[in-house]
Amino acid sequence: LARMIDHTALKPDTTQEQVRALCEEARTYCFASVCVNPCNVRLAADLLAGSPVAVCTVVGFPFGASTTEIKAAEADAAVRDGATEGDMVMNVGFMKSGLYDQVEADIRAVVEAARQAGRHRSRFGTAVIVKVILETALLTDEEKVIASVLSRNAGADFVKTSTGFAKGGATASDIALMRR
Repeated sequence: LARMIDHTALKPDTTQEQVRALCEEARTYCFASVCVNPCNVRLAADLLAGSPVAVCTVVGFPFGASTTEIKAAEADAAVRDGATEGDMVMNVGFMKSGLYDQVEADIRAVVEAARQAGRHRSRFGTAVIVKVILETALLTDEEKVIASVLSRNAGADFVKTSTGFAKGGATASDIALMRR
């Protein structure tokens, strides 16, 4: 069960001491990953070196409203700092505006930047996983379906429900819909 847990510290007031404790717990219990803000990726990667615990970070967090170029640069820097997973927040405003081509291009740019940085980091082409946070509490069911398809088309590995910063979080029906 522990290998299914992503141990997370994403609050804006997270301290370096808390990141160290998070990583120690993840190493002790052999969690799947730790997820930290981009400024803490290098510290987490150093603390978890040699362990099976992955380092994950967030891109465009928590609103997804950064420009595509900034999100891609953030993904590139995070992977170069040691992240092997990235959770990007989809641009919900663009999604709700029907700008589907732009939403897909935004996701694709992050996927490509992360994968390219992973290839540079390792001569073996370290696999980088990119997940897209849809922020389902803000979307209609139709938008959730479209966003899931756009994420897949753009090369993302997974879709996720929420950041925890919107008015609601994951629901069983959202998960079932996204899986379908």
